[in-house]
Amino acid sequence: MPGELMEYTLAEVALRNGKQAGSPTWIVIRDAVYDVTQYMEDHPGGSELISEWAGRDGTKDFDDFGHSADAMRLLKTLQVGVLVASDQAKNRKKNTTDGPKELVEQLSPEELMKKRRSKRRMFILCG
Repeated sequence: MPGELMEYTLAEVALRNGKQAGSPTWIVIRDAVYDVTQYMEDHPGGSELISEWAGRDGTKDFDDFGHSADAMRLLKTLQVGVLVASDQAKNRKKNTTDGPKELVEQLSPEELMKKRRSKRRMFILCG
């Protein structure tokens, strides 16, 4: 039926992290999956902020920053699907014991430094 959104797992979204040449960049915000590949260069905060969450759930930082109504409308145009029920935020905590510590351990020292710089830059821009 037209208008129905595809369902994706977090693992499927993770494969679309934009790190390989020509691969799409997807992010998850509030259990919705967005293809932000074409928008990255137009992002007012720079493509680095989106790259930081490529292939992952960026809901917390997206909400913490606060986005305008225009940004929310634009985001809706980029939606390609939703997360499967088992990977949605309300169910994720029940299904996994992985914590933020494990995510940090998976980052290389270079990626960790880039992430810290991005957050510092965001603070400077936003106050």
